Amino acid sequence: MAEDAEHFEAGPGAAHPPAPREYRTQELAGLAGITVRTLRFYRERRLLPPPRREGRIAWYDDHHLARLRTIAALLERGHTLNGIAELAEAFDHGRDVADLLGVGTPSEEEPVRLTPEELAARFEGEVTPDNLAAAMELGYLGTDGDEIVHISRRLLDVSSALVREGIPLAEVLAAGARVREHADTLAALFTDLILRHAPEEDLQRLRPLARSVVEAELSLALDRRIDQRTEDGGQSS
Repeated sequence: MAEDAEHFEAGPGAAHPPAPREYRTQELAGLAGITVRTLRFYRERRLLPPPRREGRIAWYDDHHLARLRTIAALLERGHTLNGIAELAEAFDHGRDVADLLGVGTPSEEEPVRLTPEELAARFEGEVTPDNLAAAMELGYLGTDGDEIVHISRRLLDVSSALVREGIPLAEVLAAGARVREHADTLAALFTDLILRHAPEEDLQRLRPLARSVVEAELSLALDRRIDQRTEDGGQSS
């Protein structure tokens, strides 16, 4: 009846987004496939954000259900409840997606949205609270509700590829931090160069040229480093 009244008050033909679903404790536990006792235990362990309260009734929503399904997926992958609690705290206090991406900031990078279990699957056994905090500090990761947002599909793909090759994620992130320092210096160099000879509105248009120079120089530097190691190896033999 309440829903009919809302449609009536809105007037004929009015379009409304569906109201968010809310669940009582027992209903939420049933949907998540756990007992009410387990649900309350997760709340006590701060694995779930607080529900909305209406008198003595606790109301949960789809974000709570998604979090419970994430907990189940992480437990299946061998994560402990202590580890999941630390991850949950990092998610809840991580950088917001708006801070991560910037409002109205143009970018050639494509952000990627992931659930916590999808992130765990990409970096099997490497999604620790320390690594998560390092990725957030670098600005690689932000949070949007129960989703994680990685700032760049290219960086995400490269990072996961390096981890699959046996390089620890902590070392990949440490290398990323060092690359960030050099990249900021290069960006400042090209920005100053362009602004000495062109108006500021040309910065966005000319940025692919700066990127091409950096990519070419890095490729040549890798050639020199590989050649040098080959020569050193031949001399030592």
